[in-house]
Amino acid sequence: MGTVGGIYTVIQTKAKITTDEWGESYYMMGPYFEHNFKTQVEVCEPPKAAIRKAMDALIHNGCQVGEWKHMVFFGRWLIEGSPYVILFDIGSAAWNLDRWKGDLWETCNIGLPYHDREANDSLILGSLIAWFFKELTDHLGEKPNVISHFHEWQAGPGLILSRSRKLPMATVFTTHATLLGRYLCAGNADFYNNLDKFNIDKEAGERQIYHRYCLERAAVHCAHVFTTVSQITAVEANHILHRKPEDEAKPLSCSLQIDKSIIAYCRQLNNTDFYCCDGTDVVTPNGLNVKKFSAMHEFQNLHSTNKARIQEFVRGHFYGYLDFNLDKTLFFFIAGRYEFSNKGADIFLESLSRLNYLLRVHRNDMTVVVFFIMPAKTNNFNVESLRGQAVRKQLWDTAHSVKEKFGKKLYDALLKGQIPDMNSILDRDDFTIMKRAIYATQRHSLPPVTTHNMLDDSTDPILSNVRRIGLFNSRNDRVKIIFHPEFLSSTSPLLPMDYEDFVRGCNLGVFPSYYEPWGYTPGECTVMGIPSVTTNLSGFGCFIEEHISDPAAYGIYIVDRRFHSPEESCNQLTQFMFSFCQQSRRQRIIQRNRTERLSDLLDWRFLGRFYIHARRLALSRAFPDKFKIDPIASLKTEGFRYPRPSSVPPSPSASLHSTPHHSDVEDDDDDEPYDEEEEAEKDRLNIKTPFVLGAVPAGKKKQPGESGN
Repeated sequence: MGTVGGIYTVIQTKAKITTDEWGESYYMMGPYFEHNFKTQVEVCEPPKAAIRKAMDALIHNGCQVGEWKHMVFFGRWLIEGSPYVILFDIGSAAWNLDRWKGDLWETCNIGLPYHDREANDSLILGSLIAWFFKELTDHLGEKPNVISHFHEWQAGPGLILSRSRKLPMATVFTTHATLLGRYLCAGNADFYNNLDKFNIDKEAGERQIYHRYCLERAAVHCAHVFTTVSQITAVEANHILHRKPEDEAKPLSCSLQIDKSIIAYCRQLNNTDFYCCDGTDVVTPNGLNVKKFSAMHEFQNLHSTNKARIQEFVRGHFYGYLDFNLDKTLFFFIAGRYEFSNKGADIFLESLSRLNYLLRVHRNDMTVVVFFIMPAKTNNFNVESLRGQAVRKQLWDTAHSVKEKFGKKLYDALLKGQIPDMNSILDRDDFTIMKRAIYATQRHSLPPVTTHNMLDDSTDPILSNVRRIGLFNSRNDRVKIIFHPEFLSSTSPLLPMDYEDFVRGCNLGVFPSYYEPWGYTPGECTVMGIPSVTTNLSGFGCFIEEHISDPAAYGIYIVDRRFHSPEESCNQLTQFMFSFCQQSRRQRIIQRNRTERLSDLLDWRFLGRFYIHARRLALSRAFPDKFKIDPIASLKTEGFRYPRPSSVPPSPSASLHSTPHHSDVEDDDDDEPYDEEEEAEKDRLNIKTPFVLGAVPAGKKKQPGESGN
């Protein structure tokens, strides 16, 4: 039960709709970690006797060491939906590792090296899960039927062993990103232009992950249904994992170009039980649990409130160099794992250099402060960053004390019916205090680029590129950079904000990823009403391109990194950001309203149907006598009817309570037209409805706006 990453987010957020669908018949399984179990799980007894008996069989027949008797744990995970969890203590069964390695080798000729701890732990977990399913299906008999859904290669051994033992259950395997794909992209390979040219076995062997790759590939071919999280990942999986597209599901006798060890294993399976199916059978996009506000302006208020908190941090960080207008400052950010090239930080930095040049040449009075939220190795906050926040607080305290004294004297004078003499209302001591506060803001160095002391300062990719492009937060720079090499937390003494609050306070999220099977960060921006930049190499970007005719109008800018050179992509990203900087405040408010209206598109209540289809398809293949489904025909669903705007977005001139506060430099743009019917018509034209599950028939090209029904 880890707590970081997109896969964790998928499993956690999907729990609510899956629990609503299956009730007490839905169970999550995974490794046991004591600290997480004690803080996140409520211990309880299994609601079904078969579950209890299967657990007892493991506990009393080998899954124990000495006095340790309870190495399989059960409870409710304390997240939305409160799903049941069954957790296996890997350490308690580690003494079986050599025997289980032998079983895996005899089953499919895949050997695991002793030094790969993660692969060995995956085998232990998989062996325990397969054992558990064997006991469970024995106790259940023919009813009810079991569906097991495995995520990623680490869960692969459980699927492989379950299928090799011909357990009567339906299986689904989901890859969120291929293992080799991650490695190749991390090595700066021209991945997508060479997908059909890679020698897969050679590449995996050179990176010493061949055994992991074999586990992943075997799991893909063993599963009744194989799913990926996006179309771009489906293309990748087809080339790397070789689940070949066919017109319909076929038994094992179809041609499989896979290595001999996996072929030898597959031939042990009953031909009627094993399928080589449509490559990726179902694309299961990642969703979120969207909480809609009762009034449209509420999320705008949250933006205003959290932006003010970010502005306070910026006041402290840039003390002494705060010669730019915060009311004309935009906050951009990039966040995620520190994968410099995969996450697109390389072209983002280059684009920022070009944006800085454009803003200076065009004498644009807008300033852009860019946050890099990527965890790296540090040893603490740097002194200059902490001093900045201390100076800011001292100035605030000084201003507050002088204000209190000024207010009291003014109040007394007005009670006496006098207009106070402004020259006497503040004495010399007050001026002395204020002068001392002003002198305290003087600094002899530029505001720091990073908020922490970096352990590898000289070789850090972000800092090295900042030095190359020369963005050092000088007075002349219109683009300022703040590298926060730590995940955000509300308990931080420097920037005390949770990630969600921080995102709501920013103006634009920038995620120009080169390798991003889905991409939760732009999706999270969308449901919060914050515009974002993504690419057509991310699953999210492809999903939006497929379903939105004009993504930029809805605050989602898609950089073409698939068919354009890096130079062209960089120029496109620069132009997107420069155009965003030229928007008026009124235009940004309208765009945030449009962005937030897309949130229903990413809600699990809609996207969960793809998982439902995958499970039904698995049941039809595992139990063809009981469950019937046409594997070719699309499963038609109700069209996604895009909501009309519930009200006209509040005008900055009409409602101070429902929009971000005015600034003294407000543009004269409040008369820009906003017509509710016109916005609704844009939705009807731009949102492609209705949706269907399933691919376009072979030989038929989907036309723009065509749903495929």
